[in-house]
Amino acid sequence: MRGEYCVGSASFLSFVALLLLIFVHVGQINTSTVPHGIAMAKVNTTGFGQALYDSINDPIQGLYTNNYTSPLGEGNGLRQLYEFGLYSFCAYVNSSAGTCTNHTIADRFEPYTAITSDMLVNYTQYSDAMFTGTTFMNSGYLGSNAHVAYYFILLGTIFATVALFTGVTRKALLFFVSTAMSIMAALFILIGAAIWTAIIKKCEGANTLYISPGVLSGIVVSYGSGIYLTWAAFACLAASIVPYMVSCCTFR
Repeated sequence: MRGEYCVGSASFLSFVALLLLIFVHVGQINTSTVPHGIAMAKVNTTGFGQALYDSINDPIQGLYTNNYTSPLGEGNGLRQLYEFGLYSFCAYVNSSAGTCTNHTIADRFEPYTAITSDMLVNYTQYSDAMFTGTTFMNSGYLGSNAHVAYYFILLGTIFATVALFTGVTRKALLFFVSTAMSIMAALFILIGAAIWTAIIKKCEGANTLYISPGVLSGIVVSYGSGIYLTWAAFACLAASIVPYMVSCCTFR
């Protein structure tokens, strides 16, 4: 393979991976079109009100709110959809109207805490009894794993950036650096993506949880597009290793 093709293909793959990771990082930082469309995880609570009614046989009043501007976490009412990013989460009363929490580096993924903090106290007590013992309720486990995964993704993003910029100069040492950085980036992104995938998969147990005989929870946990973008970034970085390595070993 000609040197130009080796370097060009590796640089292109690194660029695509970096672009994908940038999109992952901006997910749910606000409610504008691009960030709104990217999340690591989603929690749909649309059916929870009906499930709660079927379970306790009491009228459900004040569980949800239609005021999308009301602050989160203050018992102002449940939103229909919660979407979680790396730095914050946003909650929406419909497909577009919502609000977000403040930005936090390595924001913890705590979906149960997020939704119950919007409920009135009496509904929170019902929820505690219904979801007890589930991974979905285990905010400590989910939060700590998401916290760790964030740093793997952040470091993987940094390594991918270094690989991209060191791989465009025709110097043997820099080809070696770009090879090493692409390997490290792929490894770190792999670990970060695997952790996020695992914790969301475990949270999906809430989807099939019966909160009373014959009554499902009405909570639906699902992967967001950010997960798929992260895995795609890993694939691009893994594919870039070979041409970087060829350039490094043959100086072509």
